[in-house]
Amino acid sequence: MPQEFEAPSVAPDISGVVTRPLMLGSDGLRVLVKECLGVSGVPTRCGSAAFADAPAETVHSAVVENLLAAEVRITGLVTMHEMAFGVSGVNAFAGTAPNPNWPDRIPGGSSSGTASAVAAGLCDFAIGTDTGGSVRQPACCCGVYGLKPTFGAIDRRGAVPRVSSLDVIGPMARDAAMLERAASILLKFNCEQVQAPRLARITVEADADINDALAKSLAGQGQIPALDLPSFKAAYEAGLVVINHEIAQEFGQLARSNAVMGEDVRSRILAALEVTDAQRAEAEEVRARFTAEVDAALATVDALVLPTMPCVPPTLSDAQDPRALIPLTRLVRPFNLSGHPALTIPILTDSGLPAGLQLVGRKGADATLCAIARSLFPAKPIVETQA
Repeated sequence: MPQEFEAPSVAPDISGVVTRPLMLGSDGLRVLVKECLGVSGVPTRCGSAAFADAPAETVHSAVVENLLAAEVRITGLVTMHEMAFGVSGVNAFAGTAPNPNWPDRIPGGSSSGTASAVAAGLCDFAIGTDTGGSVRQPACCCGVYGLKPTFGAIDRRGAVPRVSSLDVIGPMARDAAMLERAASILLKFNCEQVQAPRLARITVEADADINDALAKSLAGQGQIPALDLPSFKAAYEAGLVVINHEIAQEFGQLARSNAVMGEDVRSRILAALEVTDAQRAEAEEVRARFTAEVDAALATVDALVLPTMPCVPPTLSDAQDPRALIPLTRLVRPFNLSGHPALTIPILTDSGLPAGLQLVGRKGADATLCAIARSLFPAKPIVETQA
């Protein structure tokens, strides 16, 4: 079994997490939902003052409908990085969700409230969205499990952004078993059994403490071969081009208007308007090439392994420049471009700071990926948080 880590428990500050309490559904599992996913009778604010006075939705988003059909209990909406366009989770309008176990560090984004709520024990699982790492990166920051399913596997009707070739709705949970249960509800699969999965480690650049934590977490798994994905760095850059091009289409006119929004988000959207059609076409060429490389790497193994983040989460005081934080997603964003399912498992560095082990699976093999995570890692959370 991989090495287990424990860190001191803390009583979490849960202010700034739940933006709107709800009581939808039965007495089943308690679920919280990111506030960019439409709920009937509630405005979809997307963490932004620009949508503070938006009309209430008249229907549920597809994912909310599916959750209610599975007889879960949706207890509220959670905050997020404004317009899902940032990686720190800092939000002056909606409130910055705390990182319950490392309160001096960023919660990550954009699904900051999702990760924070799960880490604080406010729910059984929570729903986020992942366009460039926005489930996996905050899950890593807060020490929980998170899944980005195969692109297109979950109906995005009623989600913001309305149109995306990258975005996927995905769950977070405090242990592998609950993550798998949440994924089985969202993706409607039967849980699988996996023994001795074949793994290959992707060679990437990460800090020494991250690499050490990853190696220790894989102790006992035998010799894991190393593989290169030649277009990995290009895929990260291409993912940025695609997300910028698509965000500009959705929010460009809003950013040019007098709508109230954070200046960090406005400046990023205005810069995104400079992406050209030619740059987008080049990014699509990288997408095709990188996707083929990942498919080929997975032809002889069950999952690829690499860190979730290249470093530990920065402190809030070190996170003043939002653009400087974007490289925190350089190990997760490429798999939004390729569309492969990817899952982050919480591990700790020797100094007790959060890190993540990322598993990447074949397209459509989300059930297998969840089963691999459950088979490799104990169900116990790495940090016992007092709810």
